[in-house]
Amino acid sequence: MTAYARRTWIVLWKDLLTERRSKESLNALLFFALLLLFLFQFALGPDRDRLRAALPGLLWLGLILAGLLGLGRSFVTERDNDCWEGLRLTPGDKSAIYLGKCLGNFVLMVAVEIVLLALFGFFYDVDLWPAMGRLAVVLLLGTTGLAAMGTLFAAMTTQLRARELLFPVLLLPAQVPVLLATVSATEAALLGQPLGEVSHWLKLLAGADVVYVMIGILTFEFILDA
Repeated sequence: MTAYARRTWIVLWKDLLTERRSKESLNALLFFALLLLFLFQFALGPDRDRLRAALPGLLWLGLILAGLLGLGRSFVTERDNDCWEGLRLTPGDKSAIYLGKCLGNFVLMVAVEIVLLALFGFFYDVDLWPAMGRLAVVLLLGTTGLAAMGTLFAAMTTQLRARELLFPVLLLPAQVPVLLATVSATEAALLGQPLGEVSHWLKLLAGADVVYVMIGILTFEFILDA
């Protein structure tokens, strides 16, 4: 294992171990997702056809809102425990810290998505299992882009007083292409269409993921030292 990969793994393992012990972010995300399900249910009423038509948008709205809550706390532990200087003084390429944080956020969000999908199927009486393979592809691509930019903007705003306001203001506009692509591809997946019919959306997602991750890798050191 190279030194860069080892640094990335150390940051990832530290975040996962901290979350396993505290379960602070995971519990908050699951509770928030459950609350959203109840709100969506009451807002749309008992019309199942209407619920199924709105399901792709509701699913990604829930994921985005839960992601805002979780991603915004990416560097809270370091800030609250006065470890920010420690990150800045870490020897080696600082982008390894970004990748480790990004992977940790990705794992946490995937865990929440699995539970959220199960709850969506239960609450809205929708059989998601036949479309699970296609949904998994869309979810993984969409979550990668959200985690990549969310981690970067969390680092940018974590030292600011108005971080709770600035974080969604910065992140949501950057996620517009990802959100459009994921909702369209999710709708096709739930309708049973092959992913080849929405390959243009998947290519947009894959391209956005690559661009977002590269932006994070190339700019994180400057953000950390700012």
